[in-house]
Amino acid sequence: MRWWKMLGLAGIAGVAATGVVIARAERRRRAYTPEEIRTRLRARVEAASEAASEAAQPDGRSS
Repeated sequence: MRWWKMLGLAGIAGVAATGVVIARAERRRRAYTPEEIRTRLRARVEAASEAASEAAQPDGRSS
């Protein structure tokens, strides 16, 4: 077999493996219920707002 045939077969195998990984991740992502998604998003928003308020508060030290 010539080297370019082996390279082509390796490329096809790589594309197939990438498709499997993407399909698995999509299945995992769709496994969440809408309520779980809402809960996670609310928790992320709360954490981000807390971090923003902590960054905005002066710590009392002078520079």
